[in-house]
Amino acid sequence: MSSLLQIYEPGQTPAPHEREAGAAVGIDLGTTNSVVALALEGTAAVLPGADGQPLLPSVVAYAEDGAIVVGQAARAILATQPDRVISSVKRLMGRGAAEVKRLAGILPHALAPASDGGMLRLQVGERAISPVEVSAEILNALRQRAEAALQGRAVSRAVITVPAYFDDAARAATKDAARLAGLEVLRLVNEPTAAALAYGLDNGAEGLYAVYDLGGGTFDVSLLTMEKGVFQVLATGGDAALGGDDIDHAVAEHFLAERAAAGQAAAGSAAAKQALHLARAAKEYLSDHPAGEWTLEIGGQASRHALSRAGLEDLARPLVTRSLAICRAVIEEAGLTPDALQGVVLVGGSTRMPLVRAGVTALFGRPPLTGINPDEVVAVGAARQAEALTGGADTLLLDVTPLSLGLETMGGIVEKVIPRNTPIPVALAQEFTTYQDGQTAMAIHVLQGEREMADQCRSLARFDLRGIPPMTAGAARIRVGFSVDADGLLTVSARETTTGTEQQVAVKPTYGLTDEEMAAMLRASQLHARDDMEARLRAEAVVEARRAALALRAALAADGDLLSPAERQSLDQALAHLEQACADGGRERVTGAAQALDEASQSFAERRMDRGIRQALAGQAVDHLSDALGLAAAATP
Repeated sequence: MSSLLQIYEPGQTPAPHEREAGAAVGIDLGTTNSVVALALEGTAAVLPGADGQPLLPSVVAYAEDGAIVVGQAARAILATQPDRVISSVKRLMGRGAAEVKRLAGILPHALAPASDGGMLRLQVGERAISPVEVSAEILNALRQRAEAALQGRAVSRAVITVPAYFDDAARAATKDAARLAGLEVLRLVNEPTAAALAYGLDNGAEGLYAVYDLGGGTFDVSLLTMEKGVFQVLATGGDAALGGDDIDHAVAEHFLAERAAAGQAAAGSAAAKQALHLARAAKEYLSDHPAGEWTLEIGGQASRHALSRAGLEDLARPLVTRSLAICRAVIEEAGLTPDALQGVVLVGGSTRMPLVRAGVTALFGRPPLTGINPDEVVAVGAARQAEALTGGADTLLLDVTPLSLGLETMGGIVEKVIPRNTPIPVALAQEFTTYQDGQTAMAIHVLQGEREMADQCRSLARFDLRGIPPMTAGAARIRVGFSVDADGLLTVSARETTTGTEQQVAVKPTYGLTDEEMAAMLRASQLHARDDMEARLRAEAVVEARRAALALRAALAADGDLLSPAERQSLDQALAHLEQACADGGRERVTGAAQALDEASQSFAERRMDRGIRQALAGQAVDHLSDALGLAAAATP
């Protein structure tokens, strides 16, 4: 059976607990193509299909009789039964039905009605299938390919790569897909990290390296260092709206514009798809040849289109320039310069373009490392890590968190617990306290993002810590811990230190951040840094002002009889002014109103203190009172 034409019946895949421990492989689960590789005794190789092709198209077809087809044969079915074929499912991993409804008109898949708490499902004939299940079919096909190459030896473990910007939900969904495919995930490794491993940068090649990853839909750049046996990601960045597909679109639009200028049909989605297919072929051809000519036939009308490599580079140059600008920004964020790097690793088929390689060479001052096929380099690195994990020679990989993780505090303020670009695995904790007297529960809201206010960041999870002993506001101590494992998966716990009451949640939402949202959040944090900080300072001022107002109202309820009607009216007016400032005033107005209230209530506070002292001393004998006063005097410096 061809590995590019995997056909099997539903339920054929053994459950994970039914499979004995077997070989461990490395898998690049890609958007367009996927690859499986195996490393033995330090040598890694990609495992091809029966036809010798190393790439497995990430396409799955669901036949009417229930059979499932994966790979090139599934891609061929697109022409005749597109409603039964699912492709590019990787971008839907970890996302919920609600957040993709706005894309329903442009997605190549029909969405099924939401169920299971909002889990996204795709309608294929009469079946509703989740992205996790589709990815499991691709992983199962890769597992079968590896077992065929190993002459029937079981393959039950894998290191699987994910984009550096994959959020917690997408990573969890990837692990679920592997479990459905009968694979134990030894580790999820970020794709740039795997690419560096493929070049053996962990084997004594100490120093700093960059990974330039121009994929089909996204661009990523990472800086990695190897020092004293520790392989660490220093910084990562990218643009989820930039990739090789954008170059294809630029060429396709050029071809369609030429047709339109000649008075030939050039509109409609069918024309766009045909032009895009031709543009991709032209880009690949011109990476190795100086010029070429292609025929585009739409609606029975054929047109000839000549394009040179120079013409292609004119179309692609703005996009490549954007990628290099991102590289400079990441290097500057890490406090480095390009000449500090020892090498640059290329990932992604579009890095074959001479324009890309020339730009990378000019920026970093040295030619990139090109010894491994950029389509296969990620899988090769994953295979090397799989061998290390199963052979007892584990390389210490310190990837980083792509976005900050934190909690919402009073006033909608974000308190960051784990900052962006923190090496993982990591465990950090902070102490928080109660806001009101007698508070016995606390709502924990976990957030991800770089902005200062909760409504500007992404909500990951919510849970309640109950059983806090009733105390005065600020007396309780709540320790909230964040733990991110080597796979980038987050667990949050909250513990009241007096009673030991504790709650814990493994953050696994039914949705996730898209690459576009990740990149947008980083850009927004930079563009709005000043406004965000002002909003945070105002929110903090409001929280403190309302805390003071709450305490004053409690005091008035207890000892309001100490005030004359005019004094009480004055304090009520000051409270009203403060509430109005908190509702619609700026930070300075809030601070001013709080200061005015403090000044207005000073006399009342002094009277309350006098009453408290009299009540404490009432009924005390004179000699006891003298002893108490003597002790007090002795304690006074």
